[in-house]
Amino acid sequence: MIDNILMALRHINRRIALVVGAVLVVTIVFILLDITLRQFGASFGGSEEISGYVMAGVASWGLAFALMEQAHVRIDFVRLRFRSRGRALMDLIAILALAATSSVIAIHAWTVLSKTLVRGSTANTFLETPLWIPQSVWFSGWVWFAVSSCLMALLTATLLLKRDLKRLDSIVGTRGETETEV
Repeated sequence: MIDNILMALRHINRRIALVVGAVLVVTIVFILLDITLRQFGASFGGSEEISGYVMAGVASWGLAFALMEQAHVRIDFVRLRFRSRGRALMDLIAILALAATSSVIAIHAWTVLSKTLVRGSTANTFLETPLWIPQSVWFSGWVWFAVSSCLMALLTATLLLKRDLKRLDSIVGTRGETETEV
């Protein structure tokens, strides 16, 4: 069961990462075209606004992929002083903190989006973008990150209870460190 959940999360997040990457490439091309057009006295207009919306969406949706690839930054000078059980406990604390933080942010992101929906807010630019559109993308990315991190916390706790410390380290441990048993 753990393997199935982990494989599904990795698969979904890799697909999301491909979509996010494609959106980023399209945005870059759009900005480059707009800059080129400006040299000839023309412009699409709004490239700064649109790129800001894209960056917010890309950032929120990319967080879950970074989690699955163990790419989040962790400062582990304390963790390295423990043996494998202590490291596993530190990993559990870290993933629980991440799950709690991402959940709180997702809840507060909903507050922002719901106020926008109630007020019918639009950007105060010439595009007058209905703000619910970029905020929905941003919010849904935070929700997916919260769901992914909560599932990873459950998997981590399960592996710790089963005392499968090697497997636990492989899915939520840190990478790039030189560990030695103390």
